[in-house]
Amino acid sequence: MEYIDWGFIPYVQAYEQQKEIFEAALQNKAAHQAVGNQFILCEHPHVITVGKHGLFSNLLFPEKTLKEKQVELYHVDRGGDITYHGPGQIVGYPILDLEVFHLGLKEYIHRIEEVIIRTIAGYGIKGERLDGATGVWLDTEKPGKTRKIAAIGVRSSRYVTMHGFAFNVNTDLSYFKLINPCGFTDKGVTSLQQESGQKIDIDEIKAALRSHFDLFFSAE
Repeated sequence: MEYIDWGFIPYVQAYEQQKEIFEAALQNKAAHQAVGNQFILCEHPHVITVGKHGLFSNLLFPEKTLKEKQVELYHVDRGGDITYHGPGQIVGYPILDLEVFHLGLKEYIHRIEEVIIRTIAGYGIKGERLDGATGVWLDTEKPGKTRKIAAIGVRSSRYVTMHGFAFNVNTDLSYFKLINPCGFTDKGVTSLQQESGQKIDIDEIKAALRSHFDLFFSAE
């Protein structure tokens, strides 16, 4: 596993770099050569992305408003609906050959969720899964209080993955008011900072994510 930190990078630039790595991985696999598994972490300037089956009706303001707030908008080839990325949010892009790890897509997503659940547990926060919805949630048994701390949307071809997760660490949650996050109208969003009551060291979180990622993605 190669760990890469792209730091603070525009979404489009990260997307293009991801696609290059992804396409190279697919070519290597087609040629029966090793696919270099990579786990990329970064942050983006303000941007809203809509998945391939996402609904633009979940965008609650016109593009003019987005431009005024310096928020970019893109339609991308991942699963999931609409989401927001911005400063203080860690975005993870694992580009992996799932066959090396003997995983299907469902189990892969489950393991990504577990990585984040264990990471926030280190801060005394109980993360959970929610039936019928990917990502990591809090208070799933409390209607009206259920909120998401991490979203997941992936693409897979020939068992090679791209895209990944968005984990709210020190995120300005007001930007989520521009959308129905992941298409939900009855659930909220939160961040590790909001739940813990303190600003979180981003590098510390990245180290924790890498450590837990190692536990669940060791090639057999």
